[in-house]
Amino acid sequence: MDLLREAEAALCPANEPNAEVPNGAAGHYLLGLIYRYTDRRESAVDHFMQALSIDPFLWVAYEELCILGAAEEANGVFGVAAALRFQQQNLHSEPSSRNLQTGSEDGSVPSSRTLGLDDTSLKQVKQLHGNNLRDIPGHPHGAVVAAGAAIQTANSGHNVSLYNTPSPVPVQLSGVAPPPLCRNVPPNLSTQGGEGSPRSTVNAVMQAPRRKFMDEGKLRKSLRSSSARAAYSQACLNVLLQVSGRLFSDSAPRRSTRLAGEAAANSNSNAPQIGGNGTNHSSTKFLGTFRERDSSKVSSATFRSVTVRKGQSWATESLDEGRRPEALDDARSDNTATTSSTTSASGDDRSFERERTNMQMCGALTHGSRVTGGVLELLGLLRTLGEGYRLSCMYRCQEALEVYLKLSHRQYNTGWVLSQVGKAYFELVDYFEADRAFSLARRASPYTLEGMDIHSTVLFHLKEEMKLSYLAQELISTDRLSPQSWCAIGNCYSLQKDHETALKNFQRAVHLDSRFAYAHTLCGHEYTALEDYENGIKCYQSALRIDARHYNAWYGLGMVYLRQEKCEFAEHHFRKAFQINPRSSVLMCYLGMALHALKRNKEALEMMEKAILADKKNPLPMYQKANILLSLEKLDEALKVLEELKEYVPRESSVWALMGKIYKRLGMHEKAMFHFGLALDLKPSAADVATIKSAIEKLHVPEEIEDNL
Repeated sequence: MDLLREAEAALCPANEPNAEVPNGAAGHYLLGLIYRYTDRRESAVDHFMQALSIDPFLWVAYEELCILGAAEEANGVFGVAAALRFQQQNLHSEPSSRNLQTGSEDGSVPSSRTLGLDDTSLKQVKQLHGNNLRDIPGHPHGAVVAAGAAIQTANSGHNVSLYNTPSPVPVQLSGVAPPPLCRNVPPNLSTQGGEGSPRSTVNAVMQAPRRKFMDEGKLRKSLRSSSARAAYSQACLNVLLQVSGRLFSDSAPRRSTRLAGEAAANSNSNAPQIGGNGTNHSSTKFLGTFRERDSSKVSSATFRSVTVRKGQSWATESLDEGRRPEALDDARSDNTATTSSTTSASGDDRSFERERTNMQMCGALTHGSRVTGGVLELLGLLRTLGEGYRLSCMYRCQEALEVYLKLSHRQYNTGWVLSQVGKAYFELVDYFEADRAFSLARRASPYTLEGMDIHSTVLFHLKEEMKLSYLAQELISTDRLSPQSWCAIGNCYSLQKDHETALKNFQRAVHLDSRFAYAHTLCGHEYTALEDYENGIKCYQSALRIDARHYNAWYGLGMVYLRQEKCEFAEHHFRKAFQINPRSSVLMCYLGMALHALKRNKEALEMMEKAILADKKNPLPMYQKANILLSLEKLDEALKVLEELKEYVPRESSVWALMGKIYKRLGMHEKAMFHFGLALDLKPSAADVATIKSAIEKLHVPEEIEDNL
């Protein structure tokens, strides 16, 4: 209790009564739990409602409201209003995230990718950019890496440092440089040379300042469109396969074998590339997502900046025929690349900006529709689960089962839902279906122990001793510190009539979790079986202090007072239990018995009629109705009820004994003796045996004398 006061003071300081509860919905939820544990129900309900109004997806808050019996319909909590609140919260949070992205894009706020590149050593960066155009046989991402590097080189027009320029390659997302990509490189490429050597030319081109046209995060967002992503990947694959397959192929034809095509190559050096059939092939063959003009400039600038074996640069590349035109010298190649890059800089800026804007808009719309669809789908699921759980907590179990059936097959066959279905069948006194549902829940989620205490009680009522023992051993092996495990062991001993050992196990469950109300109630049942009514009352009251809506404890108190013949107290506690669970046939029956003991027979008969209509499978209300009719001297009606009842429970000795008593009052001694004999043959309890034998001995004694005896 002291810790709860400290927690309340931390969340809601006494010297600041108007202070806002910290941490939003979570803070209100914790404060609601504190108020619930300190028996301040109204305040707890208020804070749980505030938590749900702030965060409509806070399921545990709605669960607590259902337990307190104060939950609204799930359609109102998880409906359109919740979706609108979520949308408003997102609209308030989106501008800040957009500003952060814009700042990172302008260079004012360094992104995580930039920081990763700054931390990378110079050796790793040189290794990354110096080897990304080499042949990579068998590497699954080599094509995309090489193509991304080629696109970056072609668009090098701004004074942006190499180390601050994130790679636009979608598959290379980490800030760590990949391993060396060189495998089948000719030896002369790896030798050091002077300014005009192939190595120096490659380094000069790759280390030149490049224009940062799109950061990695923006590119990933823009490529969310499936068509753009597919076209981009295909273009990258085509570029690398053709470049690496021809520039580093040892079997390529030498220059001396291509002198026949020198004139044609020189005449077409400034024209678009010509295929084998003479048709004009635009660069959209390589980059399907860019326009023809931009793509041709990108591809030409890329290929002109690539230095190949023996210091030769290829001006163009014929992709249809596999032929190389006349080679140019290094100076002419560099001048051509520089001129092309300078003249196309402004055009590239405008085209890439338009492409980026379109892709960002498409990606934003797609992302927004996905988020909205996901929110609506999640709220629909919470509506169904919430309504089913609310109805279960209100003990409208048949309606709850119908709601759970609306779930999809996958959702219905989860451990939590099947456990709730088992509890609903348990409250409906359909123990066979409850056992089946709990067994399926155990199979679906073997390490979840929630609801297994109810499962053990179901097996107790079914008198399944072997199943109950097996379940108890499994639960203990799963978690020895769970109260449900010790409740199962206690039920196992209680079924064997070893009430003292059962009581010890239930007390262990209480020690493990002092707020586990059902363990307190089971302790009360065992004390009642041992006729220790005082301790039994204390246990039931402890359970009610934890959960005032725990109707089993109210029922237990009513049973204790009924045994003590305190009928008014018994009627009060049975009525309290009946108000919590107004659909329980058992509670109706015991309330009718208390009313009958108070000589309020008319009310008792009405209650018995309700109990019979509530559950026609329950034989107890019909038996008690016959008892009330017998006390009212309506013997024929009582016999009619018992004749119907024996068809449902033919092996119930008390039914045959009551019929014998009625036949004795009617003066039909032979029939009375016959029914008493049948009752004894069905092996009744010791107390019933004594009562039946006493009735047989007084069979021929008149009722007036029997009453005086």
